[in-house]
Amino acid sequence: MPTINEQLGAYSDLFMLLAAMAYAIAFIAFAWDLAKSSRTIRELESGLLAEEAKQLATVGARPAESAGAGAGPAKDRGPHAPPADDGLLVNESMNYTRDAGKRTAARIGVSVAWIAAAIQAFAVVSRGVAAGRVPWGNMYEFLTTGALVVAVVFLAVLVKKDLRFMGTFVIGLVTLMLCGATMGFPTPVAHLVPALQSPWLIIHVSIAVLASSLFTITFALSILQLIQADRQSKLAAGKPDKFAFLRMVPSAAALENFAYRINAVGFVMWTFTLMAGAVWAEAAWGRYWGWDTKEVWTFVIWVVFAGYLHARATRGWTGTRSAWLSIIGYLCIVFNFTVVNIYFNGLHSYAGV
Repeated sequence: MPTINEQLGAYSDLFMLLAAMAYAIAFIAFAWDLAKSSRTIRELESGLLAEEAKQLATVGARPAESAGAGAGPAKDRGPHAPPADDGLLVNESMNYTRDAGKRTAARIGVSVAWIAAAIQAFAVVSRGVAAGRVPWGNMYEFLTTGALVVAVVFLAVLVKKDLRFMGTFVIGLVTLMLCGATMGFPTPVAHLVPALQSPWLIIHVSIAVLASSLFTITFALSILQLIQADRQSKLAAGKPDKFAFLRMVPSAAALENFAYRINAVGFVMWTFTLMAGAVWAEAAWGRYWGWDTKEVWTFVIWVVFAGYLHARATRGWTGTRSAWLSIIGYLCIVFNFTVVNIYFNGLHSYAGV
């Protein structure tokens, strides 16, 4: 059995705290970007209106017979009409309809988030090296590794898609996860208990971490979807727009479709997690299923997300109902990770703090 490197473990804990502080700074930057989004929106709108006025001037300069019916709708709308699609400046493909400008605060948030992810990656890897094993043998390690996966997936998607509008929500969740790990579940570097000394730890827990991380992202998307849907319904009823910053966010339907695709991938991973856990249970305890509390709640989570995918695909459960099912599934994951691990005795009690 390898020797525990306590000094390297202490450095790992220190760097995890530094990562949490860096994520907090990134969160503030993303929040500031949303707070000053009204100015960005005005700049985008002025560009849109200038372009529309130029197009109208071009149409007006043509002969009446060549302008035809095309000029009618444009004149009806007028150069000072508000942008269509509830004033959203992002299309269904989550692409901005015009250049979103510099958005300095958002750029700072992305840069600091990358730095935080690099610091956290060092902390996670160094903890594994200090313990001489994979770094997800307890709640602290599971949570910190999961937070790293959430951040890396979000930052990797940013390379292809401008999802900086999600920065406040995703990086905020990552910050909460690290705060919960460092303050709620601090655990010194130690060897694994005998029950976890198995190759199935790498297979079973690593996929569970990936699935939980994807569900964390869809949780943020679903919350944002509910807020955007409420805003759109109020605008349709003629009420004033109190959340102008949401014009930088895609429509509720686009957010829902994005969350659905990610949830489908997460569900496949969670299915594998459930199956791998059963195989590991048979190898460790001589049975595939024993109605242990942890096993039951892992199955409950699978049922909730299976119901979500089925209801949305075949029963037309779209919109807010779909979002709430996704949120309930994630809350079940949180309950399974916290309450079940801490307060319920069972064969998985060693997976606590």
